Amino acid sequence: MSDGSAAELNEIERLDKDHVLGTWSYQSEVSPTQIVDGDGVRFTDADGNEFIDFSGQLMCSNLGHSASRVSEAIAEQAADVPYVAPNYTTEARARLGEKLAEVTPGNLSKTFFSTSGTEAIEAAIKIAKFYTGKDKVVSRYRSYHGATYGSISVTGDPRRLAAEPGMPGAIKAPDPYAYGSTMDPMESLEYIDEMLMLEGDTVAAVLVEPVVGSNGILVPPEEYLPRLKEIAHDHGALLICDEVMAGFGRTGEWFGSDVFGVTPDIMTMAKGLTGAYQPLGATVVTDEIAAHFEDEMLTHGHTYAGHAVACAAGVAAIETYQEENLIERASETGEYLEARLADLADAHPSVGDTRGVGLFRGIELTKHPEKRVPFGERADKLAKGSTVVDEVAAAAGEHGTYVANMINTLIIAPPLTITEAEIDEAIDALDAALEVSDDAMVA
Repeated sequence: MSDGSAAELNEIERLDKDHVLGTWSYQSEVSPTQIVDGDGVRFTDADGNEFIDFSGQLMCSNLGHSASRVSEAIAEQAADVPYVAPNYTTEARARLGEKLAEVTPGNLSKTFFSTSGTEAIEAAIKIAKFYTGKDKVVSRYRSYHGATYGSISVTGDPRRLAAEPGMPGAIKAPDPYAYGSTMDPMESLEYIDEMLMLEGDTVAAVLVEPVVGSNGILVPPEEYLPRLKEIAHDHGALLICDEVMAGFGRTGEWFGSDVFGVTPDIMTMAKGLTGAYQPLGATVVTDEIAAHFEDEMLTHGHTYAGHAVACAAGVAAIETYQEENLIERASETGEYLEARLADLADAHPSVGDTRGVGLFRGIELTKHPEKRVPFGERADKLAKGSTVVDEVAAAAGEHGTYVANMINTLIIAPPLTITEAEIDEAIDALDAALEVSDDAMVA
């Protein structure tokens, strides 16, 4: 991969840098790397360097880079009927709605389709407000729900700050995060209970990631999510579960909510819905909420709501998960991954914590041999330059493994098709890369 100097960029990389705005970046620091091929859990750059995709790109390539059933479905749909207005339908859209009713828990039964996770959240916020007649949404500080106006407002991630003041009525609550909080995870629930009481009957929904993704792979206690749903309902609020990152087998279950045996009132999804082969988001609601809109107008819509090509990819993706038993496989392979990450923790003093579920795991680093003192802080998300955590990720890349990192955590979320041998190969790369953080620890 390029080290970022302009002289090293090839023609395509230079064109991209000159004419495309990079996401979440100071543009002076943007240095795109051209990717030319992908196969299985690996991808290749323009210089011929091959990498194990140990983070599924942006935690979305659940099916890897050669899911032929999905790519063929895309081509067939594009050749037949690539797009119709949302007031029409296609077999792909109808079949995908049916599939989602089948694989989501409980009585989640009817779907609004959009093109991304952030749009799925926007729809969820509006539906919750329409259904309850209330205006406020409680979310958590260590969260990411998207970049558009409503979704960035309910995001706790510090990248929201530049967009503030945001949507009125967005309120933040504490997280179930024993590693970095002064509050016990279950104590944070009682805090939310008190918040809802003090807000009076004004909160439309409580919005959470069942397993927090890019803000640290935070897995709550088993009883947390069931109790949170009770608290929300006690105060006349809905529970919205953001499954954009945790959904479609990532946790070893179809959805993160399934890990805890909870059916939310509204569920949002994207990423793994098509395995990232097409941009597609979905907002799924229960029978009761769907019935509300029989005689109340759903004042929401998109030009590309239920895009035929994207929906065809979604149907093929779900069929691939089912027929290749990828959900069960992720659970089994996740146990092996957990053991290998424990090996890394034993071998490297800079590993402060490993956590997660299924193939959705994180390695949190520490710079102190006895205390959990992070290398990366929340403020670093808004700062120029690189951190030690960035340097560890870069070193892993030099050893043939791509791993994403956010703040102080390396995020492990490989395609569900990964084998134990490929996990071993990636762990070897991380073993070498963690020497960087070991060497940077304080005495």
